[in-house]
Amino acid sequence: MSAESKKANNFIYNLIEEDIRTGKNGGVVATRFPPEPNGYLHIGHAKSICLNFGMAEAFNGTCNLRFDDTNPEKESQEYIEAIKRDVEWLGFHWQGDVRFASNYFDQLYDFAVELIRKGKAYVCSLTADQMAEYRGTLTEPGRNSPDRDRSVEENLDLFQRMRDGEFANGELVLRAKIDMTSPNMNLRDPILYRIRFAEHHQTGNKWCIYPMYDFTHPISDALEGIVYSLCTLEFEDHRPLYDWVLDNITIACHPRQIEFARLNLNYTVTSKRKLKRLVDEGHVQGWDDPRMPTVSGLRRRGYTPESIRKFCDMIGVNRVGGTVDVGMLEHAIREDLNERAPRAMCVMHPLKVVLTNYPEDGRELLELPAHPQKPEMGSRQVPWTRELYIDREDFSLEPPRKWKRLAPDQAVRLRGGYVITCREVVRDAQGEITELRCEYDSATLGVNPEGYKPNGVIHWVSATDSVEAEIRLYDRLFNQENPDASKETDFVDSINPESLVVLQGCRAEAGLAQARSDIPYQFEREGYFFLDADQGSGDRVIFNRTVTLRDSWAKIEARS
Repeated sequence: MSAESKKANNFIYNLIEEDIRTGKNGGVVATRFPPEPNGYLHIGHAKSICLNFGMAEAFNGTCNLRFDDTNPEKESQEYIEAIKRDVEWLGFHWQGDVRFASNYFDQLYDFAVELIRKGKAYVCSLTADQMAEYRGTLTEPGRNSPDRDRSVEENLDLFQRMRDGEFANGELVLRAKIDMTSPNMNLRDPILYRIRFAEHHQTGNKWCIYPMYDFTHPISDALEGIVYSLCTLEFEDHRPLYDWVLDNITIACHPRQIEFARLNLNYTVTSKRKLKRLVDEGHVQGWDDPRMPTVSGLRRRGYTPESIRKFCDMIGVNRVGGTVDVGMLEHAIREDLNERAPRAMCVMHPLKVVLTNYPEDGRELLELPAHPQKPEMGSRQVPWTRELYIDREDFSLEPPRKWKRLAPDQAVRLRGGYVITCREVVRDAQGEITELRCEYDSATLGVNPEGYKPNGVIHWVSATDSVEAEIRLYDRLFNQENPDASKETDFVDSINPESLVVLQGCRAEAGLAQARSDIPYQFEREGYFFLDADQGSGDRVIFNRTVTLRDSWAKIEARS
């Protein structure tokens, strides 16, 4: 994306550019991407990745990858490895080693002790229900905890004993002493530490107390010398707490938190909790199911990193919330694949065609372009034989008006091959059409026939020189524009029953038996397809439909 486009579409780019112009922060740009390893990354995270790493790239700065691993009960090494893989696949590289908030647990503990010594933190014994009652409401101020005036010495002793494991889960917490009457609920003595007897994937059983995100995050940013702490708008009300933490401990760096609108897509959910539920309850086949909005799901479906980065550029970075049409994401991948995807033919619903005037043992290799607009991509050879397959939907016994495909005694051109005319329809005992007996015009390879006009162009494959294919037709996972809209129904009730249709017994060009797993294909007249990561066993190949050929979003944009 050009600098001019960024200026028009990204307020954070403009802000950083102005800081550099005025010499603020010494011209240093340092960002970070701080995911919690409690699930796989989704398309919303991709926007944050592109923003944080993109700003570092644009201004020759640095971007750290730091895992916010303060909740060991929900985190795992599987998620850590998946997140690293996704960031790298999107084309980004973090500064130095991967970092973890747990790297700073010792320092975080020391900073908590410092707040206690300054009289700005205390150990509280209220239960969760009592704490909620004392906290007040948006219209009523909170009340001070009975433990708020404990002495510094007593707080230090209790906090040490919390660390030593003398108390049960939830029995005590450490809270900041700020203002229980503040209109900002986040400043009403928020919890800084809680007791959790859980083994941590990085620190093992060293700790039984874990810091909260709002305490951990600003300190981790400051310890790493982050300049711009970029986060989504739901953290705007947390910014005063972010600043309070850094203003009340002894630390030199004070990053600036800047909020931007998160990505919301229609026909999609991006809550990690809800995505995990889809996986756990078997509504999908895993985090990388091609119907999932996860980065790994999009990758398996055939999305390219370039298309996702382009999409993130298209939607821009602003502070106005809203919902983006998923058609824009589909438009981005179509544009990308139209340029890069070699063409091939695959017959989804095979109907046999026998060329009665072609030699029984005849076989010739037709030279077809790999991409009609890109001669530099070369060509492919497609076998032409006596027996072929066309798609059953390309034949009609009683064709409607303006029918542009095959019908009795009508001619069509087979893509890149000859013109054929249907002379006989063969049926089985149940009356089902099993075969078409046709004649081919040997003078029509690459030239128009004389004396008649073909009734359109259809795709085909050789019946004897083709490969069996399983085709998985993926569609939107939900059939409601906002699956979360109704308070009366569960979002899983909006799952589209046609989100996955599996076609067996399809036939594809013989060359696709050696299809590469890193190359997308356009199956002519059908859409864009990608070799599935798991081919299973047997002689067939398995392809996932990335997206259809039709681009309704582009047409809407053109009219607006």
